[in-house]
Amino acid sequence: MLKQRMSLIALGILSASTAMANDQEQSKGFVEDSHLNIAARNAYISRDYKNGKQDKAEWGQGFIGKFESGFTQGTVGVGVDVIGQYAIRLDGGKGRSGAGGIDFFKQGDSGEAANDLAKGGAAVKARISNTVIKYGQQMPAVPVLQYDNSRLLSETYEGTSIVSKEIAGLQLDAGHFTKEARKSAEGSDSGRLKSINYIGGSYKFTESLSAALYASDMQDVLKKQYVNVNYVLALPEQQSLTFDFNGYKTKLDRSFALENQGDADARDNKIWSLGATWAVGPHSFTIAHQRSTGDTGYLYGGYRNAGGIGDGGNTILLANSYWSDFNGKDERSWQAGYGIDFATFGVPGLTYNIAYVRGTNIDDGSGRGDGTEREIWNQFKYVVQSGPAKDLSLRARASWLRVSNNASNYNVGGNEIRLFADYPINVF
Repeated sequence: MLKQRMSLIALGILSASTAMANDQEQSKGFVEDSHLNIAARNAYISRDYKNGKQDKAEWGQGFIGKFESGFTQGTVGVGVDVIGQYAIRLDGGKGRSGAGGIDFFKQGDSGEAANDLAKGGAAVKARISNTVIKYGQQMPAVPVLQYDNSRLLSETYEGTSIVSKEIAGLQLDAGHFTKEARKSAEGSDSGRLKSINYIGGSYKFTESLSAALYASDMQDVLKKQYVNVNYVLALPEQQSLTFDFNGYKTKLDRSFALENQGDADARDNKIWSLGATWAVGPHSFTIAHQRSTGDTGYLYGGYRNAGGIGDGGNTILLANSYWSDFNGKDERSWQAGYGIDFATFGVPGLTYNIAYVRGTNIDDGSGRGDGTEREIWNQFKYVVQSGPAKDLSLRARASWLRVSNNASNYNVGGNEIRLFADYPINVF
C-alpha cells in the first residue's frame, strides 16, 4: 500500500509545473558525475556524572567514505551510492564505555567495547527530471527521521526514499525504511527497527520566509508530526533578526506506552520552541522558549532493541537541544545565547558560541514536585582556511548540566567535554 502511495506521489510531482531546470537533462553520465569523499574524524567525549553514576568516556578514530555515482543519460537516469565506515577504538574499554549518549563502540556480552568496527552498504537510485528515487542503505535527513552524525560514525537506514524538487523553492519527501544500523555496531539491522514511513515537504515562499510540514508513522511505536516556520528580517547596517518556530506532536501506540511508560494512557506529547536571533556584524544574540505538554515527554532516537524509539538520534529540531534536550514531561525552558565570528578581528575560521538554558516544571513521575535543570553550553570551532590542512575543522565543546533531585528519574547532571577533529578528503 505504501509503495503504491509513494508511486502516486512521484507521478503527481512529475505532472506538476516544472519551474526549475531539468537536472536529468544536464546529466554528464554515470562516471563523469561521480564523486568519492572520505570524512576522517577523531572524536573524544567524556562525561563526569553527578549523583554517584559511573563516569564514562570514549575516544576513537573514524572514517566515513561515500561514493556517489552520476546518473546515466536519458529520460531516466540510474546510478549507485556506496557507504563505507570504519573506526578504531583509542580509549574507553571495559568500565568506561557503554554510555547510551556517547555510543562510539557497542559493548559485547563481556562488557568490553569492540576494538574496531567496519560496516557498509549501497543503494541504487533513479532520477526522472528533478525527482530522485533511491533504494538501499541511506542517511535520511528529514525532521521526523534524522540520522545521527554527531558521534564517531553515523547511523544508516535501509529502505526507499523519494526526494523531489520539481517546483522552484519546493522540496517534497517520502520514505519507507525497515532497517536501522546502529552507529556503534556492525550489521545493517543492529537497531532492530520494524518499519517507519514518512511524508512531507518544505517550501521557500520568499528569500525571507520558509516553512516545513512532515509526518511519520513508526510501526508499533508512535505517530509523529512536525512543523517549522522560519522568517528572516533584514535590518540596516549588516543586521538581521531571525525567528524560528519548531514543533512536534507525538502519539504513542497504546501497547508501547504501557510497555515503556507503565501507563497505556500516557501517549500524547506536544513540544515546541520559538527562537529569535539578532545578528549584528560578527555578533549574534539569541533568546528562545521551549515548552512540552501532554501525558509524557517528547520521545525520539535510541534503538528499538534497547528500549528506544528508532527514528534517528538527531530527530529533535528544537531550540533548546544541547547536552540535555529539555524535553521532559511538562517542562518549560528558556535560553539565552551569544555567538561571535572572529573573522572581523583577523582570525577567519574561528567562532565561539555560548548558551545558558534553564528548565522548570518537570514531572519525572515520582510525585516529588516540579523538577528543574540548567545547562551552560559553549563551543570553540576553528576551520583551517588554506594550505595542506584546508577545511580541517577543530571543535572543543563543554557543557555543565545540573538536575534537581526531584527530576532524577528524568535526567542526570554532570560535566561533559567533547573534542572533535574533522578532515574532509575529496578524492575525486
